Amino acid sequence: MNKRHQFTRRSFLKTSIASLTTLTIVPRYVLGGPGFTPPSEVLTRAVIGTGGMGMGHVKSINTTCKLLAVCDVDEKHLQTALQAGGADVKGYKDFREVLGRKDIDIVHVPTPPHWHALISIAAAKAGKDIWCEKPMSRTIAEGEAVKAAIAKYKRIFRLNTWFRFEGNFYGMGLPVKPIKKLVQGGLLGWPIKVTVGGPTGFDWKQNQWCGRTDLTPQPVPPELDYDFWLGPAPVKPYHPHRVHQSFRGYWDYDGGGLGDMGQHYLDPIQYILGKDDESPVKIEADTDPQDRDAVLPWRRISLKYADGCEIILDGENKDTTAAFIAGPHGKLSKDFESDIPDLAQKVKELPDPEPQLTDFVQAVKIRKKFALNEINGHRSCTLINLAKIAVETGRPLRFNSRTSRFIDDSKANAYIQQPMRSPWKIKV
Repeated sequence: MNKRHQFTRRSFLKTSIASLTTLTIVPRYVLGGPGFTPPSEVLTRAVIGTGGMGMGHVKSINTTCKLLAVCDVDEKHLQTALQAGGADVKGYKDFREVLGRKDIDIVHVPTPPHWHALISIAAAKAGKDIWCEKPMSRTIAEGEAVKAAIAKYKRIFRLNTWFRFEGNFYGMGLPVKPIKKLVQGGLLGWPIKVTVGGPTGFDWKQNQWCGRTDLTPQPVPPELDYDFWLGPAPVKPYHPHRVHQSFRGYWDYDGGGLGDMGQHYLDPIQYILGKDDESPVKIEADTDPQDRDAVLPWRRISLKYADGCEIILDGENKDTTAAFIAGPHGKLSKDFESDIPDLAQKVKELPDPEPQLTDFVQAVKIRKKFALNEINGHRSCTLINLAKIAVETGRPLRFNSRTSRFIDDSKANAYIQQPMRSPWKIKV
């Protein structure tokens, strides 16, 4: 087609409206009638990893965008996703083929966490925006690399946890906003102590996500490309407990209950405390020695900031009298109960937090950062990774919040940037 004939309806409207100085309103019917969305404004998406949570991404997450591709290394998962996706959806086993498609705008990454950084970075390089599952990365260095890639390739990134900006926050029974106002307004005083455990409404699911130390090698099922599933992780003999619904119980892929619920629980707390630009400086875990492969239960983890604020992770649900948030002037317990008189009215009179952009599709269209993005999401994922490293090392740790490295502790620092199995490597 001759270039001068490549005149779209949208460009016609733009040119016509600009030329009519007296026109102030464009009738809806000109734009296609009530509810009409021009095809050129419909964003497209692909889902990489369609087992478990991945099927949620296929069927019910970000459905305003048109699904064009699904990808999984397990043929059964792939076929299930294709059946649910519809006639326009194509299936792939290699995520790199998905990223090679020029007609896909957004890539969803609900794989196990040992793949999150690699696929997110590759998607950014391919010019895709990213909707990534939690935890954002398996290690601190991987999160740093994702941050760098998003900045370098000017992409939009969101993490799939949402409690800092919508939904009732577990045991509180209400959104985070009034809790943020309470702390931001100084009603509790400073520093703040937060306790996260069963008595305050947060279940760490430790028994559910523990690994096993008695695995015996099993034949790899024919539908699974186990080598590709492992990807950058060390080669371990196949056992069904290592993959799919129970992978979180192994350090190579995740971190047990910390990986499963950690970012859901801790990201809103980071936001409440106003700690999106810093990390704890003292971390300590009360735990029995951990297995090198399987994640085992831990009892208690403390993460303390330089200003004295502290987050306690109660793994045994023993802090039965602890408030969710406590300060020198008062406390807030489960179900928003407090010892501060007329708390609800006082909170209502406090100024609201700064507004957040909470529509991901809008963020993509206007190229503005989503409320939970690669920067603040990396900080809250660092909380999880610090807790994991404290459990794995079994000793008190000191952390430099500015450099994001442990102080005088080469063993702990080795957990920050772990080697990947060839040919996989992080390269921004």
